[in-house]
Order: sequence, then C-alpha cells, then structure tokens
Amino acid sequence: MKSLAPELRKPKSEYQDYSGDWSIEDTVRRLQKGKSCSMERFRALKEKLQLLDEAVGLHDGNVITAVLIFLKKTLNSEVLFRELERRQVALRHFIHFLRETEEQQLLMDLFRFLDRAEELAICKYREHLNISSAEERRDFLKTKCISLPFSQEDASHVQDHYTLLERQIIIEANDRHLESTGQDQMFRKYPRKASLIFMPLVTTLFYSCIYHYTEGEGTFSSPSNIRKTFKIPEKLYILTALAARAKLKAWSDVDALFTTKNWLGYTKKRAPVGFHRVVEILHRNGAPAQVLQDYIRLVEDAETKVALATRYKCHEVVIDTYRDLKDRQQLMVYRCKVERGSPEEDKIDMILSNTQIRWKN
Repeated sequence: MKSLAPELRKPKSEYQDYSGDWSIEDTVRRLQKGKSCSMERFRALKEKLQLLDEAVGLHDGNVITAVLIFLKKTLNSEVLFRELERRQVALRHFIHFLRETEEQQLLMDLFRFLDRAEELAICKYREHLNISSAEERRDFLKTKCISLPFSQEDASHVQDHYTLLERQIIIEANDRHLESTGQDQMFRKYPRKASLIFMPLVTTLFYSCIYHYTEGEGTFSSPSNIRKTFKIPEKLYILTALAARAKLKAWSDVDALFTTKNWLGYTKKRAPVGFHRVVEILHRNGAPAQVLQDYIRLVEDAETKVALATRYKCHEVVIDTYRDLKDRQQLMVYRCKVERGSPEEDKIDMILSNTQIRWKN
C-alpha cells in the first residue's frame, strides 16, 4: 500500500547522531541525557583522558562509569591504572564498578598496582565464596587467607571464620552419625532441618543450645565453649540460649539462666536483657501462664509490668501491682474488666475493703 503521508526532512541533529561527529563535551552531555552515542572515534590516549575528565567534571556517576567501561575495553590495564591513580574520583567509581560486576581478578590487579595491601587481602578473602566444599573452603582460609596483611580487626574476623568453619565440620560429622544411628534421643525427638555447615555464629550457638546444652566446656559443641572461644557478649548469649531452651519448653533451664547466687548463698533473678524482653520470648514460645506470671512480676517498671500483665491476661499481677502502688482508682477500674463472680473480683473486693491500706487516691 502506498503511504499518503508526506516524507518529512529529518532534523539535522539526527544526521549528526548517525554520523557520530561530535566533540568530547557534546559526547559527555549526550551521555548525561541518556542518549546513545559511540566513543570509538576517540582513539588517542589524550582524547580518552579528556573524556574522563569531562565526565568527572559533571559529577554524574552514570556518565563516569560509562566512560570507564569504554577505557577498560580500549586501554592496557597498567596504563588505565596509572591514569586512575591520578584521578581519585574516577578511581573510586572504577573500584565500585568492579565490585558490583564481581571482576575479582582485575580488582586484585588494581589493588596490587596501587599497593593497597589490606584491600588486596580482603579481595583475596572474598574468593572463598566461590568454594562450595566445606573442607576446601576451610583449607583455603587456612593456607591462603590467615597470613594475609589484614587490619587487626579484619585479621580477627578471618581467624574466627576459619575456627567456626573447622568446628562446624567436626560437629556436623558427629551429629550426622548420631542422627543416622538413632543413638541420641534429642535427634529422634527434634530432627535436624538443615546442615550446620556455613551457618552464622549466632545460628551455630542456637543449634548448640538445642542439641548440646548439657555438655561441658571441654567439648567443641558445648554452648559455653562456643561462647568463650568467640567471645560472645553476655546479652547475645542469654537471648540465644533463652530462645533455644524456650523452644524446647525447658522451663527449668530458662530459670537457671537468670538465677544468680551471692556469696552468702542467697539466690535472685537477674536479666541483663531486661525481663520485659524475656516475657515476650517466653510468650512467643508458648510458656504456661504461671511461668509468664512469674517473669512479669520481675519487671521493674510498674507501667510496663501492668501493660504486659494486661496483654497476657495475668490478672493477679495487675491487681497486686495496683495494690502495691496504693492506686485505689485504677483497681476499681480494673474490677470492671475481670469476670463477674471470679476469684480475681473477690480478691479486688478484699483489697478495697482493707482499712489498713493508705490509698493515694
């Protein structure tokens, strides 16, 4: 079919786009506007570096990256590294680009050229992520990474990583054997859902608190040994052990976690994480009403205590707290919330009729 629409002359700018005949400044500004353009016509090193400097001058990361990709394709690595060393903004963009695209070898070559030993070490360490075998990854960390010139903090992290993986391999082999033979009651009652290998430190501690809680400190798999080896803070240890033992409904172990004894032999409950958090974890794991009630009573702040007791329907705690606060008004308000003829209502009536209490309102 014949087109009846008149053929319009193309704009002059389109012919220029097609020919690619534009200056360095025009090229960079076109890139900034998101228009396609070729940089292949810039063949001389001087022109390429002017292109990069113009891009940096615009302070546009996308344009800088586009020019860097062009330079990476068309320049010798050593020449590119030398020029980037003189241009710190472009260098930072190039390092970020290589990390995002996971070009590890080129990134390592760059750090080697720049004599950045610590960053080169971290780059080498990241290679362990490509090793799927636990034993091979452990050996790589031991022979290729531990001796690298890390900062003091990073060196400690790498050493802990190696130690944790080595320990996970030992525990996993032993537990898999116990599970397959059915020798251990814990594995029969609570079958494992996943392998311990490559799990984070806190997950490993949680696993240990589930399956190896009663073991002495002398064994690799005991929670106390893991806590000591990796210097786990008290709060983190308490929260992890609490979550694990509450999951198993081991309420006596939960009590033991918070029971301390002074030099006279007297015991008291102490929670470095705050008893309000303990109550929330216990409730999530289906703790009996009496257990919840006992721990709500240990919350120091009266307002928080009443709020928790109300939420979890521990009426006695609310009643006793208002009595201790000598708050007759709140006690009368709460009387309307309990069931008529219930033991809780009788208790409130008995307290309200007690003439020896000096109410504050």
